Amino acid sequence: MKILHTSDWHLGHRLHEQSQFEEQSLFLSWLLEYIHNNDIAVLLLAGDVFDTGVPSAQAQKQYYDFLIQLTRTNCKSVIITGGNHDAPSTINAPKELLQSLSIHVVGKATEEIEHEVFKLLIEGEEVIVAAVPYLRDQDIRRAIAAESGEQINNRYKTALVNHYTAVAEYCESVNPNLVPVIAMGHLFAIGGKTSESEQTIYVGNLGDISFDDFPSTFDYVALGHLHRPQKIGESGRVRYSGSPCILSFSELGYDKKVVVLETKVGKIAEITEVVVPAFRRIVRVVGDLDSCIDSLKMIDEEESVLKPWVEVVVDIESKVGFAYSEITKVAEGLNLEVLKVSLKNERKVTGLESLVENARHIKEFSPLEVFQMKCKEQDFDLESRPEIVDAFHEILQMTREGE
Repeated sequence: MKILHTSDWHLGHRLHEQSQFEEQSLFLSWLLEYIHNNDIAVLLLAGDVFDTGVPSAQAQKQYYDFLIQLTRTNCKSVIITGGNHDAPSTINAPKELLQSLSIHVVGKATEEIEHEVFKLLIEGEEVIVAAVPYLRDQDIRRAIAAESGEQINNRYKTALVNHYTAVAEYCESVNPNLVPVIAMGHLFAIGGKTSESEQTIYVGNLGDISFDDFPSTFDYVALGHLHRPQKIGESGRVRYSGSPCILSFSELGYDKKVVVLETKVGKIAEITEVVVPAFRRIVRVVGDLDSCIDSLKMIDEEESVLKPWVEVVVDIESKVGFAYSEITKVAEGLNLEVLKVSLKNERKVTGLESLVENARHIKEFSPLEVFQMKCKEQDFDLESRPEIVDAFHEILQMTREGE
């Protein structure tokens, strides 16, 4: 049996206000073809199906069109879990209808642990999948009067680990034939490499768990959240598939991938990383103004299915406005789109107030960076008050989830 692990599609995502619908559509078409040509029996999608909790009609149609087309392939079963970007209600709404098509969705932690576990029997081969979604703190942690903040947060991490332990124990109880057990998750595992495009998903970092926190019951752990494909731990048992499309200029410099597992004689016999084609060129050029302009002209000369998107980092002592106007003037006649222009080391010298004056430029900073700069301008010492950073993360997450 072949099983494909993917995650972090972020359908509906916009890179510097540019829709990524075209390259995401090309990825989904490629994935359908890969599944058909390589006899993939099971598809696992480990969270962040959509980029926002209230996805556009276009993004939802893209998702459901893919699932409809998937039922026409040799893929026998699909399991989809919610991520921190997904609204559980959006993922769970068509649950009963999708289940009739052998598509199982788990948008949030369930009341009964067995509802997150699926036994799949396909052409005589069996596998058990523990489909654990992104675990929101309100789903698994309960405050107790008189507990300190540290006690509450430590108990949250304990609850997170306990949830995986309970799922593992249930999997063991329904696995008399000792078939492979695969867990899914959407979280930050210690040791993972991040980019600028992932949100902090737990208060502070006390929700982050390590390789050793995943029970040995799981023969493979299919993770989502981090956008770089990577292993956690040396065994390769715990992995992020990464996002299939570039979602930030910080994600340049490595291949996007999906992971394919193959089971034989009741064991996971092979794990293969498959490179996803780059459907749109997304490029960063760095240098003085003249060399950056030359690089843009070279990009223009290369054939591209979709118009290339470019970040320009100019290494000069000048104002960003001057560099931006010069680059924009040149780019107008080229078959490319310059999405971002900045000066090298600019973040070290530019204050928040001047950034706010340029609305385009402030979008390059994360909410946490803006908060930290504002605190610095107000002479508020965040290092001595780490609980304020935790509170900021919690409020930000609640805002993103529409609470």
